[in-house]
Amino acid sequence: MTLSEQSYASVLSAIKDAVSRYKGNTVNQEVTDIHLQPNQDSGELLIFNDDEEELSRVRVNEWIDYGSDAFNKETELVLRKAIVELKEQGMFDDLSLLKPYSFVLVDDEKETIVELMLVDDEDTLLLDEELLKGLDEELDAFLKDLLEK
Repeated sequence: MTLSEQSYASVLSAIKDAVSRYKGNTVNQEVTDIHLQPNQDSGELLIFNDDEEELSRVRVNEWIDYGSDAFNKETELVLRKAIVELKEQGMFDDLSLLKPYSFVLVDDEKETIVELMLVDDEDTLLLDEELLKGLDEELDAFLKDLLEK
C-alpha cells in the first residue's frame, strides 16, 4: 500500500497530536499505551489510550474500502514507519508516560494485533515478527524443562 504524501503527513500529524497531550509534564506520569486503530471501511485512523479516550483521529483516503485481505499488515508497515520517523525526530522524548509503554496496532474490537514499538528506560525496542518468531515455543520448552527438574 502506497500512501500519498498528503495522507502520510496526515498520519504523522495525528500521531504527533496524540502524543503531544503527554508532552512536558514528567512529574505526574501516566500509565498507558498508545493504541492505533485503522478502519478499512471508513479509512479512519483512531488513536486512543488505555482508557479508550480518543487522542486523535484522521481519515486516510487510500484506506477507504481497501480491497486486500492484508490490510492490517499493510497498515502495520505504514504506522511502524511513521512511529520510527517520529522517534528519530525526538517526538517521544520527555513524554509524561510511565515507561515502559507501547504503540500498539489494534483491530475493530480493540484487540492487539501487534506492538509497533516498545519504549523503555534503557532503550527503544522496535518489535518485529521475525524477532519474536518461535518465542512461545522456546518459553514453553524452558518452563517444561524447569518444572521437570
